Amino acid sequence: MNNDRAHIFNAGPAVLPFEALQKASKAVLNYNGLGLSLIEMSHRSKEFEAVHLEAISNLKEIYNIPADYEIIFLQGGASLQFAMIPMNFLKQGETAHYVDTGTWSTKAYKEAKNFGEVKVIATSEDKKYTYIPKNIPDEKCSYLHITSNNTIRGTQYFNFPKIKNSPLICDMSSDILSRQVNISDFDMIYAGAQKNAGPSGVTIVIIKKTFLESSACKSAYLNYKTHSKENSLYNTPCTFATYVMGEVFKWIKSIGGLDEVEKRNREKAKLLYDCIENSNGFYRAPVEKNDRSWMNVPYKLPTEELEAKFLKEASLKRFFGLKGHRSIGGVRASLYNACPLESVQALVSFMKEFKKNN
Repeated sequence: MNNDRAHIFNAGPAVLPFEALQKASKAVLNYNGLGLSLIEMSHRSKEFEAVHLEAISNLKEIYNIPADYEIIFLQGGASLQFAMIPMNFLKQGETAHYVDTGTWSTKAYKEAKNFGEVKVIATSEDKKYTYIPKNIPDEKCSYLHITSNNTIRGTQYFNFPKIKNSPLICDMSSDILSRQVNISDFDMIYAGAQKNAGPSGVTIVIIKKTFLESSACKSAYLNYKTHSKENSLYNTPCTFATYVMGEVFKWIKSIGGLDEVEKRNREKAKLLYDCIENSNGFYRAPVEKNDRSWMNVPYKLPTEELEAKFLKEASLKRFFGLKGHRSIGGVRASLYNACPLESVQALVSFMKEFKKNN
C-alpha cells in the first residue's frame, strides 16, 4: 500500500488500484507519447479502439465468459438498467418477477412497474432486509431479477437461484469481479463500474445472445441490440472511464485473477467480522451470518453519540467513507477489491482502541 494513501471505505465511487490510478494520471496528460490527453482523444480513433477492445477481451478472460454472450459498455448506471430491462424484455401479457432484498432491488421493481406487470416473489422486508430469501420459486415469467449484493443493508448472495423456466437477470453492481461466478447461470448480468471495476461512468452488461435478440424495445437508444451491433459505440462512450476500467481488468489479471481476488476479499471480510463478533456487543452487525456481504459491512455501536464520536475520530486518522447510509445510520465499511488488507487491519486496530477507550 502506498504510504501517502488514505484508508478508503467509500461505498461508491470507491477505492481503485493504485497502479491503475498511476497509469491514468499519465494518460490524462499525454497518452502513450502522442502529445494529447486520453480525454481529448476521438472515440473513433484507432488508439481508443485498441483500449476498448482490450478491455472487452480482458473481461472475457477474467470471467471465462462463453462465446454465446455479448459484452456491452453503457452509460446511465444501474438506475438506467432498471428501466431498460423491462422496456426490452417485459413482454405484453407476461409478468416479470423480482426478489426484493432492499433499496436497489426495490427501486428496480418500482421502475419496472411503469412498463408492465411485475411481481415480488420473495422478500426479506419482514426482517428489515437483514437476510437473503431462500427457495426462490422457479415460475414461468418474462424474467427473474435479483440483486446480488446490497450495499446499504450488507447482504450478499452466496448461492444463486437455480432457474430453468425463465431468464435470470442479476444486478451485480456492488460485487462484480469479487469472485468467480458461472456466467452461464445467468441470461444477463449488469453492473455500474464504480465499485469494483473502475470509476463512475460505465455500466457493464454481459448478456446471452439469444436473450439479447428477444428484445422488443422500440427506442433505438434504449434497445440493447443497438449497442451490441455498434460495439458499444452507438454514441460517444465514457472514454476515460473505459480506459481506467481496462486498467483495473489488467490489475486483476496481474495479481492472479478472480481466485486471488476472492481469497483477498474473504480475508478482509473475516478480519472485520471477527473484530465485530469479538467485541462483546460493543459493535453489532445486524445481518444474518450466512448472508453477510464481503463487500459492505454495516455495523452499529451502543449509542448514536458513540457512533458520531467514532466517525469523527476515524476521519482524523484518514479513514474515509465509514458513515452508514443515511437511511439506516451507523457505520459501514466497504471492502471492495482494491481496498488493501492493510486498510482493514488499520481499521480493526482503531476499532479495538476505540472500544478500549469508550
